[in-house]
Amino acid sequence: LDRISVNIQPLKHHQGLPLPAYASDGASGMDIRACVEGPVTLNPGEIRLIPTGLAFSIPSGYEAQIRPRSGLALNHGIGMVNSPGTIDSDYRGEVGIILINWGKDPFVVRRGDRIAQMVISRVTRAEISVTSDLDATHRGTGGFGHSGIE
Repeated sequence: LDRISVNIQPLKHHQGLPLPAYASDGASGMDIRACVEGPVTLNPGEIRLIPTGLAFSIPSGYEAQIRPRSGLALNHGIGMVNSPGTIDSDYRGEVGIILINWGKDPFVVRRGDRIAQMVISRVTRAEISVTSDLDATHRGTGGFGHSGIE
C-alpha cells in the first residue's frame, strides 16, 4: 500500500470529535464526521452543507475525494449532491459535505455522526491537443444506451 502524509487542522468547533480514520484494515476511505452545533434535520429533497470542522493540507499531486456512505444511502436515502466531492491540494478552508435526502422520511444529522468518507487519490494532469480527426474505435459515436441491456 502507498502511504502519504496528510496534515489535518481541527478547527475550534471540532473540539471533542474524532479525527478521520479508517474503520478497518481494508478500508479505502476514512470516515468523516458531522461537526454541527445541534441536530440538523434534512427533510426529503432537502440539500444542506454540513460542516466537518476540519481543514486539510493535501500534498501536491493528490486530491481528497469525498464520497457518500453506502449505509446512509441504502438505509435512509442520504447521499451527496456532488459525488464525489474534491478537495484540491491548494485548498485550505474548512471542508463541508453537501448532503441530500433522497429518502421519504426526514433524517437527523447529529454532532459526530459519520456522514461521508474521504479517499486520497493521485491526480494526473492532462495536456490538451487540438486535432481535426480522432482515432477510430468500435463504439465510435454510440452514446447513451447504445449497447442495450443484456
